[in-house]
Amino acid sequence: MSLPSTSISTSLSTPALPPLSLYVHIPWCVQKCPYCDFNSHALKGGIPETEYVAHLLDDLTADLQYVQGRRISTIFFGGGTPSLLSEQAMATLLKGIEERVPFADDIEITLEANPGTLETNKFEGFAKAGVNRISIGVQSFELEKLVQLGRIHNSEEALKAAGFAHDSVSTFNLDLMHGLPNQSLEQALADVKQAIALNPFHISWYQLTIEPNTLFHSKPPVLPEDDTLWDIQQHGHELLTEAGYEQYEISAYSKPDHQCRHNLNYWKFGDYLGIGCGAHGKITVQTDGVESTQAAPQISAQIKVIRTEKVKHPKGYMDFTKPYTYKSWRVEADDLPFEYFMNRLRLKSAFSMEEFEQRTGLPKATQLATLNKAIELGLLEETDSDCYKTTTKGLRYYNNLVDLFL
Repeated sequence: MSLPSTSISTSLSTPALPPLSLYVHIPWCVQKCPYCDFNSHALKGGIPETEYVAHLLDDLTADLQYVQGRRISTIFFGGGTPSLLSEQAMATLLKGIEERVPFADDIEITLEANPGTLETNKFEGFAKAGVNRISIGVQSFELEKLVQLGRIHNSEEALKAAGFAHDSVSTFNLDLMHGLPNQSLEQALADVKQAIALNPFHISWYQLTIEPNTLFHSKPPVLPEDDTLWDIQQHGHELLTEAGYEQYEISAYSKPDHQCRHNLNYWKFGDYLGIGCGAHGKITVQTDGVESTQAAPQISAQIKVIRTEKVKHPKGYMDFTKPYTYKSWRVEADDLPFEYFMNRLRLKSAFSMEEFEQRTGLPKATQLATLNKAIELGLLEETDSDCYKTTTKGLRYYNNLVDLFL
């Protein structure tokens, strides 16, 4: 169905603020993986956790202006390897966060963890501190692949970690990669079958990509051919679906009611504070005024979207003489459609143009021509009045779909 031609209306109601999440970055790892382009640093001695926790809480205090009366709905501890923190440090940190910003009654608190036994025996302590969701970075159950990926655990430790998580928290996720160096279809599906057998509530299943500024970029491994990658995705999807996992995002599958709410807030263009080394944040601020953009001349600017980035290196971050924020900037109105759709179109669920207006402050009519084009190409479909969803073809050619909104 094609959308009708519509004149642009610049009349908008004042948007409500989106839900608020918190991302906490722990920058240390035992060693740097060759595919990782995250802000992580190999350990050279112990973690200065007491000092770092104090800085995290001061960082949050400096960002309290962005809370604007909201409760925190989700917290995500990422890295690096957050599970290298002690249970005591986690308890102190969560208590300090709640003293500064109230928690929602049903808050989701996720901790990323490596399957090494040094960390998995701390799961119960993390749960007592308040963590209720653990995401275990398994990546593969095959030792050869784990060595190639620079992982420090083996398959036995991965199996034990899943068991500890099952007994400790209400929800746990297994992080699994495919398209690994020289990986065959049979090897990739064996990983999927093993993950399913562990009965996690959620499986993140994503393809290895070679990113700039990584060891794999400077010394590229031999990756599977495109035809093999397509077969892996097709057969793996069938296995996960048959096992009761629903694909709700390009790389995410879950049992009913166990979607990752923190990531959903990202993909729905919600707000999040980012604290810790190199952490990013995205905040909506209500405002007044009239401005002109290429997308919508003379729109009423009801909101502005602010992005923040913190100092990357631990040494610079933990310098009391300098601010934690490296830079902050307003997202220009002409860039907001791309930023919204780049996130929202990853989801299989339908979105409404009312949500687009609420999240961007822009009139929906500014996007009608692009939505028409996406529908004509079979990348989007209209599900209801002013509601659309990404098609199966759109998920497969996600980059082409998103490029339409540049």
